[in-house]
Amino acid sequence: MAIIRRNPDGTIASQEGFNTQQEPTQSHPALANRRGMKAMADAGRAIPPLMSEIAMKVNNAKDKPRKLKVLKDNDSVALRQVLKGAFDPNIEWLLPKGDVPFTPNDAPIGTEHTILQQEAKRLYMFTKGGEGSLTQNKRETLFVQMLEGLSAEEAEFLVAVVNKKINNKYKGFTGNLVKEAFGWDDNFMKKE
Repeated sequence: MAIIRRNPDGTIASQEGFNTQQEPTQSHPALANRRGMKAMADAGRAIPPLMSEIAMKVNNAKDKPRKLKVLKDNDSVALRQVLKGAFDPNIEWLLPKGDVPFTPNDAPIGTEHTILQQEAKRLYMFTKGGEGSLTQNKRETLFVQMLEGLSAEEAEFLVAVVNKKINNKYKGFTGNLVKEAFGWDDNFMKKE
């Protein structure tokens, strides 16, 4: 915390004799300093990053260390679950391959849609060994409803996950990258 000394007329007093390596003091007490502005910017987002945004950051990262950093910085149980479904050959999706006929949700991000981070816990219903009491028609209907609730970008990302084609849409996003980022072995399980 910086101490601002003021002259009797309200102007800021000279900083002579003070440590000048500290962050510059504010010119007015109502104005925020750089550190405060950064904290406000970091706290200003009400929702976590969308998985499609994380995938795009991985796509845009120039080299493997940067791609790993993106995954590690955004690590969550939901992200791990979704990426395991995308790359683990033992997970079989009980949904038709290819494009899914759904109406994309064009509401602005952060408004009238769900996020994959929260919906990930329901993905078991669409995998072999998950929810056995659902008919195939009901399963597909629920999946379309999930896609229509997500933002258009996340719905596209989820379709790529189900088709196991993430690397086709997001370059450099591979199973080996995910295994290395999360410390998984070849069976996509945590190493002992």
